[in-house]
Amino acid sequence: MANQKVKLINKGSYVILDNGSVRLTISKPQGYLIGIQYGGMDNLLDLKLNESSRGYWDINWNLPGEQDRYQLLSGAEYSVIHMSNDCLEVSFKNFYNPSTPGIKLPLSVDIRYILRTGVSGFYCYSIYERDQGSSAFDLAQTRMVFKLRRDKFHYMAITDEKQRIMPMPEDLLPGRGKQLIVPESVLLVNPINPDLKGEVDDKYHHEFRNGGPTKQNLTVHTGPACLAMLHGTHYIGNDILAHFQEGETWRKVFGPFFIYLNSTPHVSNAYSLWIDAKKQRLLEEAAWPYDFVSSPYYLTSKERGSATGTLFVQDKFISSSLIPAKFAYVGLSSSRTQGGWQTESKDYQFWVQTDSNGNFTIKDVVPGVYALHGWVLGFIGDYLDKALVSISAGSQTELGNLIYVPLRNGPTVWEIGYPDRTAFGYYVPDVNPMYVNKLFLNSQEKYRQYGLWDRYTDIHPVSDQVFTIGVNDPKKDWFFAQVDRRGPGNKYLPSTWTIKFNLDSATRSDLKVYVNNVDDDHLVFQEMNLGMDNTVCRHGIHGLYRLFGVGVSSSLLIKGDNSMFLVQARGGDPLCGILYDYLRLEAPVPSS
Repeated sequence: MANQKVKLINKGSYVILDNGSVRLTISKPQGYLIGIQYGGMDNLLDLKLNESSRGYWDINWNLPGEQDRYQLLSGAEYSVIHMSNDCLEVSFKNFYNPSTPGIKLPLSVDIRYILRTGVSGFYCYSIYERDQGSSAFDLAQTRMVFKLRRDKFHYMAITDEKQRIMPMPEDLLPGRGKQLIVPESVLLVNPINPDLKGEVDDKYHHEFRNGGPTKQNLTVHTGPACLAMLHGTHYIGNDILAHFQEGETWRKVFGPFFIYLNSTPHVSNAYSLWIDAKKQRLLEEAAWPYDFVSSPYYLTSKERGSATGTLFVQDKFISSSLIPAKFAYVGLSSSRTQGGWQTESKDYQFWVQTDSNGNFTIKDVVPGVYALHGWVLGFIGDYLDKALVSISAGSQTELGNLIYVPLRNGPTVWEIGYPDRTAFGYYVPDVNPMYVNKLFLNSQEKYRQYGLWDRYTDIHPVSDQVFTIGVNDPKKDWFFAQVDRRGPGNKYLPSTWTIKFNLDSATRSDLKVYVNNVDDDHLVFQEMNLGMDNTVCRHGIHGLYRLFGVGVSSSLLIKGDNSMFLVQARGGDPLCGILYDYLRLEAPVPSS
């Protein structure tokens, strides 16, 4: 059967895009997606919500130094960008006018939808733009939200392992749910589905990567809501806010992302939908960057360039030869500082992993001047190439052999953990039976359970953790997060972890490190107000990566038994915590 031509129907205050399989109803000029007709269903979106709350773009922003503002994004001008038999693209644009009275978002936004013939789904993207007349502001979060029909969408699938029946929205209300310490966490005490009783629903149980290879964010939570998170501060904190100065010009295309629709009349075949969706994902990845997008600001593959090279590691205390940077992460970013790509959020980033020999090719890069960044599993710190990389349309930039020399002052005396930028591999306790989420009981992501921070006190009820090098095992004895300890009257007190070792010779948190005595004379390092990424309460295993080198005077060390004290010095909050990736004590370099 031949593919049906795409049709555009204007119907009063709505516009309808129809390809015979998918039918989209969009409000004009606002651009709210109010209806998705597919598979015999008149609407996949929640009919109980008003039209502006079903499929929409939104943003969190603030004027410099002021409180966060939440705003729905909507168009004021509707237009057809492209119309042919096989493709439709429509636009809903709102222009920023600084002379308009009141406080206005200093951003012009162009929301777009694309429907193609023979495609079981549709594409969404948006163009954000500032001109010289734009006032200063900070961008915290922006996304597209789909609120689905609660009577039809009860099952969630994120990965092969992360799949489950979801609670109903009513389960989060008083009487059916009990709010816990973290506002987004609710204990299901009387859910509509009795099989979920006793579980915790928490939107931070689900994540996906956005804004760099380590960035975490949300894709779904009870509502049921499906999210396309394009920029957010979760797991990083305010360090990743995009700050715009008065008159600063800027343009960025968010997307396009593809909304794929499939169905089956037989419940027994439901898993086949997941398999089919994964196949479609591979097709979309192969087609990126798309060649059917009409905006001149979204570049085709021919308008982009690439960079290729080979990365090695030089660490003379491990090998006298160069070490291929096996499966390292290498990327191009506008940030010019080591590790700065983690918090760079205005421009585009392009990342790949090297092969087993350290070779890499970064394809389809938007032309421009970038810094080359990287990090290597098994080695601390961030790589930043001294030379900037220029990418031009249709060209391949040859970078040759690149060498990363990680921070190193001497041979390893002892180490705890493995440098992979996560606390994975340390001890994660069993969840308190009161707060279980069955999805993660037998999962590698065991840490995605509510209230694990309190299990520290259950395991160490009288005194803090003591770890002896050569005796203790990090997988069994190093608690995955250094949090406050619950004391008398449920007061949360600072915790001090002790590392004991023998020498043959001499979420906002405060970290202090002492050697052999906890007093000012033996304080070798302190870092106050260390982060505010809320990784612990959001059930993460990593947040913003930070590398600290601490100099320890030999006068503080003694022959024989020594102790190092790690003090999480901020008390009063169960959610204060520090996640350690890797700890290493190095000896001085022997004199020649």
